[in-house]
Amino acid sequence: MKKPMSDAPISTQLFINGEARPASDRGTYLLHNPARPAELVGHVAAGTEGDVDAAVEAAHRAFPAWAALSYDERAAMLNRVADLLTANEAEVDARSQLFTREHGKIRRETMLEITRLGDRFRQNAAYASRLAQDEHISGPPFDTIVTRHPRGVAVLVVPWNWPLAILGAKLPQALIAGNTVVVKPSENAALAPTITLHMIAAALPPGVVNIVTGDSVRIGDRLTGHPLTRFVNFTGSVAIGRHVMKVAAENLTPVTLELGGNDPGIVLEDAVLDEAAFTRLYMGAFMSAGQICMALKRLYVHRSRYDEVVAGITAVAARQVVGDGLLPETTMGPLNNAKQLGVVRGMIEEARAAGADVQEFGDVPDQALYEAGYFQRPTFVLNADPRLRVVRQEQFGPVLPIMAFDNEDEVIAAANDSEFGLCSSVWTPDRDRAVKIARQLEAGFTYLNAHGPSVQDGRGPFGGFKHSGIGRNMGYEGVTQFQGHHSISGPAGWLV
Repeated sequence: MKKPMSDAPISTQLFINGEARPASDRGTYLLHNPARPAELVGHVAAGTEGDVDAAVEAAHRAFPAWAALSYDERAAMLNRVADLLTANEAEVDARSQLFTREHGKIRRETMLEITRLGDRFRQNAAYASRLAQDEHISGPPFDTIVTRHPRGVAVLVVPWNWPLAILGAKLPQALIAGNTVVVKPSENAALAPTITLHMIAAALPPGVVNIVTGDSVRIGDRLTGHPLTRFVNFTGSVAIGRHVMKVAAENLTPVTLELGGNDPGIVLEDAVLDEAAFTRLYMGAFMSAGQICMALKRLYVHRSRYDEVVAGITAVAARQVVGDGLLPETTMGPLNNAKQLGVVRGMIEEARAAGADVQEFGDVPDQALYEAGYFQRPTFVLNADPRLRVVRQEQFGPVLPIMAFDNEDEVIAAANDSEFGLCSSVWTPDRDRAVKIARQLEAGFTYLNAHGPSVQDGRGPFGGFKHSGIGRNMGYEGVTQFQGHHSISGPAGWLV
């Protein structure tokens, strides 16, 4: 197999108050290719607490003028940003290649993220007219106008798994709502996201969008706990989400937390199981090597269809090619980092040690590459014991436990027996039955006859219950999260 062409390492900077700049102490850190860990992809500016202060203060100064613009004026700027993000095909292609090299995911997925980000800017710009409408409550005894205000400086913390797509669930919403922002990309995927953010920030008034990269341990608390930070929107792990909430609470700063999930899928006895359905099941679980918060992570199948589902989904898995995401034949790249690979392999080995039927699939054309990089073939744990970690915890990798069930009450109880409550799916051609079961699932989003980001309707609010988080991203509700209500009241018959 021929190794893809590699570019020389690049460097990215912070972006504060309308200009790119190095970290105040000139510090940087390195990012390597997870498919080829010896290959240096780039140098990232390692921001300091002083840089955080400069970014938050710049956003605070820019806030009054940005908030004073009409929704239509802000929408026009968002639409220009959307056009800019995809205007230059050669630049988009280069950014996509860089994204694959630093992250590991295949080119089709990096291109999807880049284009989806522009789409989400347009979608949120389209809310302008609706957002401009106040609610009027007529008396007696009073007339009241209920309107909304932007909160101020919003800190947006983006994870490494789908950084641009998740940025699209926060950034355009914050901006159309009237907030200025400071964005903190993940340390593990910072090059292409930072370049993209520089493009966005440079197209807007200085200070409206600011970017600080670096070690979350070093700068995270200063960002989320800064006295001028008025809202925090964080996507990441439960443990870090708890910490973010504690730090923000010192200033009574409101938060939105999207903390992942352990999403169940329920295949009923009447499910349509053709090749397209098996492909949707596979993609729901294994897209981006399973590193998706809304991925299918537990599959419950009616006992009468169990063998059929296992045969169908493993046949799809067997056709996959695991390797470098830059290669056109590759359909699954590596995990993003060694730590996550260790978590996933630990779950797999625990299942094997417990006597579970663990099966791996997929073609590995370059065994040496596979062993050197952070790879794991698509893996299934069949008839998994529900006490195993691979069932109880979020795997965030290419492994799927499949369990049989006998009746609806049993499977609904099993699906809800989790500390998470992000997404779920129901597979049946019976609309009424599908909706009835969906309404009983403890999840913020339920897919019918599909699962995952490729079938996500971005017009609906997205978020979870229980340990999956607080608040919602995306949809109209994802915009109003960045605002606070303001009631204006006067004598009946006079104000409204």
